[in-house]
Amino acid sequence: MASSLAFITEPSFHAEPADALAQVQHIYQQQIGHLRDAMQRFVAGETPANHVRACYPYVRVQIATVARAATQLAYGFVEGPGCYETTLTRPDLFAGYYTEQFRLLRASHGVELEVGLSRQPIPIHFSFAEHDYIEGTLSPERRTLMRDVFDLPDLAAMDDGIANGTWTPSAGEAQPLSLFTGPRVDYSLHRLRHYTGTLPEWFQNFVLFTNYQFYIDEFVRLGHAEMARADSEYVAFIEPGNVVTRRTGLPAQPGDELGAPPPRLPQMPAYHLVRADNSGITMVNIGVGPANAKTITDHIAVLRPHAWMMLGHCAGLRNSQQLGDYVLAHAYVREDHVLDEELPLWVPIPALAEIQVALQQAVAEVTQMGGPDLKRIMRTGTVASTDNRNWELLPDNMPQRRFSQSRAVALDMESATIAANGFRFRVPYGTLLCVSDKPLHGEIKLPGMANHFYRERVQQHLLIGMRAIDILRAGGVQRLHSRKLRSFAEVAFQ
Repeated sequence: MASSLAFITEPSFHAEPADALAQVQHIYQQQIGHLRDAMQRFVAGETPANHVRACYPYVRVQIATVARAATQLAYGFVEGPGCYETTLTRPDLFAGYYTEQFRLLRASHGVELEVGLSRQPIPIHFSFAEHDYIEGTLSPERRTLMRDVFDLPDLAAMDDGIANGTWTPSAGEAQPLSLFTGPRVDYSLHRLRHYTGTLPEWFQNFVLFTNYQFYIDEFVRLGHAEMARADSEYVAFIEPGNVVTRRTGLPAQPGDELGAPPPRLPQMPAYHLVRADNSGITMVNIGVGPANAKTITDHIAVLRPHAWMMLGHCAGLRNSQQLGDYVLAHAYVREDHVLDEELPLWVPIPALAEIQVALQQAVAEVTQMGGPDLKRIMRTGTVASTDNRNWELLPDNMPQRRFSQSRAVALDMESATIAANGFRFRVPYGTLLCVSDKPLHGEIKLPGMANHFYRERVQQHLLIGMRAIDILRAGGVQRLHSRKLRSFAEVAFQ
């Protein structure tokens, strides 16, 4: 079956990043419009004579020299001569991000930006608008026929070889400009809607993860309190189902009325305290376990956040610790296993100075402690993450021996995963945990102890995380994207 293609544009060349973005937007809308129009006619009963195809726009640069402008940034340039390109998607959502990456390439190399139509098909599912549920209206026969008429998601075009450092180009193939191709980004955007119950548009550039609903309850309370303040730096608070609460004095926006609380919470519900510049706070309850931690960070990574941090509970492994003490992770023992194939265990996961300093400063400010008093309630050390919730029951005390040999001071099930995936995807990361039990010393999590702990510590812990974000934001986000996270053969896009 021959393909019916959208109008194909010739490549264009741009010296101005804004012009390049405008052309990307033009091509993308042209292609998406072609798919949506064909799909609407297919749903109405019309069967196209030819296969219907639309493709992603691309941006490409040709570099002829190793020379480039000096920069203090760890990104925004390529390493040497060659052809570099990437496919792009959702230029509405990523307009600011794309414009900045284009600007940095121009500043570093002075070359024109080539924009054109790639040969990478856009899967039909990735063309659906937010409230389109088209496929569910089709008969089983029409759903089967749809596979012949339209391109479906191709997992071979969505792997993480670039991010993992395992991708190698074929002869004559361009080098990548970005960690993620258009199809890979689209896949994650759709997964985020499913897992978190909110649109990708609401995600902010700073993300907090937690493994307990108590933190979410407190974040919701704080979010609504911010919305009641006419002078709040935040403009909206978003809850699952895309339920929007605007700050007092701000009018509702078109589409706000479409939000509705879901009949049941999604697997990893997200909540967003929105700033006008997208540098607010997103908080996600990832639940318990490294599988969820990997899943959600795999997808949030395509949004290129400035930082993500884990705020959760842990088991204290030292007798000197007290329930409610904090642990600032500066190293990780990875016994979670979910990233062993993508990121071998021999790869170190370094602590990032900017995140560590911000978290320590936030603990000091919120608790109003310093010096020896601060050291008494917050320990800096190694955190071990395991995929076995009942590690205490294993015979011969083998886990305890390994944790002792590693000098671990705390144990959980998610922190190493979040840090390792931050390292893998070049997203700055950090971990501040709170000791909720000490199983090696007879202090296990019983209801009475837990309730007291929650009352005393959850609000303070959350305020520390939010204060750390304030500190990071004030310090300038560009310096967060450390060279520690980038290899010596790195893509140009942040």
